[in-house]
Amino acid sequence: MTLFSVKLPNVVAIIPAAGIGIRMQHSFPKQYINIGTKTILEYAISALLRQPCISKIIVAISPNDRWFHKLPISYEARVIAVLGGINRADSVMLALRNVKHDVSWVLVHDAVRPCLHQTDLLYLLNTVIVGSKIGGILAKPVRDTIKHATSSSKGTELTTIDHTLERTHLWHALTPQLFMFELLNNCLNRAINEGVSLTDESSALEYYGYRPLLVPGRTDNIKVTWPEDISLARFYLSQEEA
Repeated sequence: MTLFSVKLPNVVAIIPAAGIGIRMQHSFPKQYINIGTKTILEYAISALLRQPCISKIIVAISPNDRWFHKLPISYEARVIAVLGGINRADSVMLALRNVKHDVSWVLVHDAVRPCLHQTDLLYLLNTVIVGSKIGGILAKPVRDTIKHATSSSKGTELTTIDHTLERTHLWHALTPQLFMFELLNNCLNRAINEGVSLTDESSALEYYGYRPLLVPGRTDNIKVTWPEDISLARFYLSQEEA
């Protein structure tokens, strides 16, 4: 039996999409920026809808969101919207409340990663579900030289280099991230209640001693953060369509 012949169980996906993306300097959240005929969020959701094992996609939106329900994809049978929170961890936690307890696996994907390839998604699902009882994330090894900065010099905004980090064991965390439902729910709930600073879902598990898998992913699975990322995402998406 090959890895990709394994029958996958039902997975519930969560997309935290309550952020406003102030770094994009737009009058509306960056997940609603159009690339071609679709918004960035629609690309992110569409990639997950292509896998039949993903039985439901829960999109956590802002209480002030007035864009999501205008999207055609919001009417898809497997897509539901819930109200998110002030930050990412709160949004994911609120979405988890809508996951039934007979679901074993939960996948979390960024609302602003429109370039997820199906090969990466399938590789993550198969690798983690077959090989872990904790979870795992898509990630890529760090290629650039990484500098650790000092604090800005007094009276200036300039920042200087303190030292260079050894990059041998450094990885860029990507999404999707896939975890056992009960484990993610418990760790995330504890971390929020204890005021732990979290930058992704994996960090909640790591804080309590769990070690999720690192699953190598493609470098074009970019997160749209800055205005120049739009052009790059447009290029990658055009290549996939071609």
